[in-house]
Amino acid sequence: MKGAPHGTTILAAGYRDGVVMVGDRRATVGNQIALHDVEKVFGADERSIIGVAGVAGPAVEFVKLFQVELEHFEKVEGLPLSFDGKANRLSSMLRASLADALQGLVVLPLFIGWDDEQRRGRIFSYDATGGRYEEESFAAVGSGASYAKSALKKLHDPDADELTAVTCALQALFDAADDDAATSGLDLTRGILPVVMRASAAGVVRWSEAGVDEVARRVVEQRSVRFGGPRGAAL
Repeated sequence: MKGAPHGTTILAAGYRDGVVMVGDRRATVGNQIALHDVEKVFGADERSIIGVAGVAGPAVEFVKLFQVELEHFEKVEGLPLSFDGKANRLSSMLRASLADALQGLVVLPLFIGWDDEQRRGRIFSYDATGGRYEEESFAAVGSGASYAKSALKKLHDPDADELTAVTCALQALFDAADDDAATSGLDLTRGILPVVMRASAAGVVRWSEAGVDEVARRVVEQRSVRFGGPRGAAL
């Protein structure tokens, strides 16, 4: 919709003990930057994380409604909704919002979390009609998604540790920002850095700004030497 801020880019990557999600901070209106410090990644509950791309206002309200529904279910039933149940609920909410999407108020979530039944981290992407798709190792949504996924395809290691997974995700976001005008990169000068969260058996944790800053500085320092980023052997 013209005149409404849009937020991009969100990406997620699995690692050996869970899954991480990283979201940039930029919101745009047309070809103009509307906001530099929007947050698009949120804890849904103690075991799951939701990131949203699309029209900023409805996206934030969508997240709040999802958080309230999960909390309400747990209070009424006395136990949390299963991970598949949460993923299905997101699908239902998107289908209920289809009329808004057809008017240009599109919201696209990315959903990750720790599944206590399967004892592993899981990733789900969605389309505007409520279609739900489980991703094997990584996923991205937003205008820079294709660039981020191209980078993750080369860099991602599902058996890596959490620090390596976050570093890989920030490298991918750097590449997305390099080619997509609607995606912000690692703004060390003003301290506007991506939101980083992880879900594991220990629960959901948001990385501190100091922790993100440390990894971001290493990424930027490496890019100053090799702008194209890390390289691997062809075989």
